[in-house]
Amino acid sequence: MIDKKQVFINGEWVASACDGTIEVVNPFTEATIARIPAGSCDDVERAARSAREAFPGWAKTPLGERVQFLEKVHQGLMVRQDEIAELITAEVGMPLKMAKRIQAALPVAVLESCCKLATSYPFVKTLVNSTIYKEPVGVVACITPWNYPLHQIVAKVAPALLSGCSVVLKPSEVAPLTAFLLAEVVSESGLPPGVFNLVTGDGPRIGEALIRNDDIDMVSFTGSVAAGKRIAALSAESVKRVALELGGKSASVILDDADIAKAVKGTLNACFLNSGQTCNALTRMLVPEERYSEVVDLSVELCKSFKLGDPLNADTRLGPLVSDAQRERVRNYILTGVKEGADLLCGGPASPPEFDQGYFVQPTIFGRVTSGMTVAKSEIFGPVLAIMTYRTEAEAIRIANDSKYGLGGAVWSGSHERAMRVAREMRTGQVDINGGAFNLLAPFGGFKQSGYGRELGEFGFDEFLEVKSVQC
Repeated sequence: MIDKKQVFINGEWVASACDGTIEVVNPFTEATIARIPAGSCDDVERAARSAREAFPGWAKTPLGERVQFLEKVHQGLMVRQDEIAELITAEVGMPLKMAKRIQAALPVAVLESCCKLATSYPFVKTLVNSTIYKEPVGVVACITPWNYPLHQIVAKVAPALLSGCSVVLKPSEVAPLTAFLLAEVVSESGLPPGVFNLVTGDGPRIGEALIRNDDIDMVSFTGSVAAGKRIAALSAESVKRVALELGGKSASVILDDADIAKAVKGTLNACFLNSGQTCNALTRMLVPEERYSEVVDLSVELCKSFKLGDPLNADTRLGPLVSDAQRERVRNYILTGVKEGADLLCGGPASPPEFDQGYFVQPTIFGRVTSGMTVAKSEIFGPVLAIMTYRTEAEAIRIANDSKYGLGGAVWSGSHERAMRVAREMRTGQVDINGGAFNLLAPFGGFKQSGYGRELGEFGFDEFLEVKSVQC
C-alpha cells in the first residue's frame, strides 16, 4: 500500500491541512493500492502563494539555467521509466507492455523535446521599430486527467516552466501517483522553491479553489466538456487566461480507393487504444456504402484479436476501464446504442464471462450507425466503435463534421492529393493520413467544443506567454 500524506509546496513535502484521504484503486484487482491527501483550500492557498512569490525570480532566471533544471528532471524521469509504467498500469489498467512505450516513454520524449525547443524559441524579435517580447503569463494552475496522467502533466508543466512561469499542479485523484513521482524528481533537481507545487484532491473542491485563487494567472485544463465549461466560466470572473483540451468524437474517413484492410486495422487500433479511454480516439469509422459488408467482416474478425486480460500479461491487448463508474457509463452507452437501433456486430454490455473481477467492457462494434444516434454523438470513452456509411465524398465530409467536437481525425486513400483535400475540409485540430505517425512537434488541440489552445511543440510554449511590444 502506498500511503501519501504530504503535498509538495515551496520546495518541501508538507502535511496537508486536511486529514481526509482519497483511495486509489487498481481497476484489475479492484483493490486499494494507495491513499493520497484529499486536500484543502488551505493547501491551495499555500501553494498558490508560494508560486506567486517564486514567479518573479524564476521569470528572470536566464533561459539556459531554466533549461538545465528541466534537463535534470528529464534525466530523473528517464531512470524511473519502469516504475512510471508500473504505477500507471496499476492506476489506469493499460497493459504494461504498452504502458512502457506510451505512458512512460512519451512524457520523457516530450520533456526532452521541450528542452531543445526552448533554446531556439523566438522569445524576442524585431519588427520595424518595435522589439517584440514574449514574457511568461505568470502563475499557472495545471489540472490534468487520469487517462495519460504523466504525459498530460509534462505537456503542460514543461513548457510553462521553461517559459518562466511558476506552476501549481492538481492531478486527477483517480491516477495521481506519477505526479508524486514527478515532484520527487523535481525536488532532487534543485528547482528553486515554489516554482513547482503539487496539491491533490477532487475537482469540485480543490480544482475550483485553484481557479478562484487571485494568485493564479492562467488555468490549463484537460478533461471533460462539462468541466471545461465550468472552468471557463469561473476563470472569466477574474479574466484568467484559459487553455482547454476537452473531448472528441473523431472520424476515420475511409475513401473508396483506400487500402481497406490497412484502414480498418488502423482505425480499430486507434479506437481501442487504452481501452478506448483516449480523447482523440477514432470512434467513428466512415465507409463507402458499397464497401460496408467488407468493412464489417474485417472489423469483426479483427476485434477478436483484442484480448482482454491481466494488464501485467504480455499478451493482453485491452485492460479494464479505469473505474467501476466508468464501466457503468460505457455499458449504458452500449445499451443506448442497441435501444436506438444500431446493429450490434460484436461485443455488448454484458461483462466478459471469463472475468469475475476487474472493470472490463467487451470491445464493441456497432454498424449502420447514423449521425442522430447517441453512439455517434457522445464521447463514450470506452472500446466502442460506430461504423457509418456514405455515398459521396462530400457526404463523408459532412458526416465527419457533424459533431460538436473537433479534436482528431483520419483519412485513408490511395491518392495523397485526394486525402489532403478531404483532410483540409475536416473541422478538427489534427488529421492523420494513411496512419501518419504521431508528431511531438505538431500542435495538439481542437476545434469547437474540443476546446481552445494547443499543446506540444512551439505551439505549447505560445499558451504560456504574453506578448509585449516596445517601440523605439
